[in-house]
Amino acid sequence: MSRTGRVERATKETKVVVELDLDGTGVADISTGVGFFDHMLDQLAKHGLFDLTVRTEGDLHIDSHHTMEDTALALGAAFREALGDKAGIRRFADAKVPLDEALAEVTVDVSGRPYLVHSEPEGMAPVIGRDYDTTMTRHIFESFVAQARVALHVHVPYGRNAHHIVECQFKAFARALRFACERDPRVTGVPSTKGAL
Repeated sequence: MSRTGRVERATKETKVVVELDLDGTGVADISTGVGFFDHMLDQLAKHGLFDLTVRTEGDLHIDSHHTMEDTALALGAAFREALGDKAGIRRFADAKVPLDEALAEVTVDVSGRPYLVHSEPEGMAPVIGRDYDTTMTRHIFESFVAQARVALHVHVPYGRNAHHIVECQFKAFARALRFACERDPRVTGVPSTKGAL
């Protein structure tokens, strides 16, 4: 049974198309116009083993905020669609990923209840590359969580380099999400005593 999602989102600020296959091999085709964000979405696909296509046209003449926010909203909605009724999945997962001096710890519950806990070192460089506002990392995860309806805890206990701090978050996020979404042959139905997620 195919576990895929396709979401189109259009506003006066952005046009977004996301296509996702949860049971892919990590193939990515990403174009948002924000170079470092594209790199992070590549990490999500590669380390999550998700096949992911993202096409975003945004109002980058203003700034990159709407482009990244709306892409993350569409991405979350595509994950929710691809997961369907969530029968047979592992549901819970966590991952720790180092990147040189930085470490990210991510825990996810495909719960049906959106909730984000996020912490990272203070005093990071405000921009990575030409146009990735580092304060947007939390907001990207907030936007994803709102639409995917998952509980997500992201913690970076230490790190110095802003590129490393953000990238290890996306890599750990990818790994945790991959394991949480994977099918477990021992699970019958939805993994919840409530009978629904």
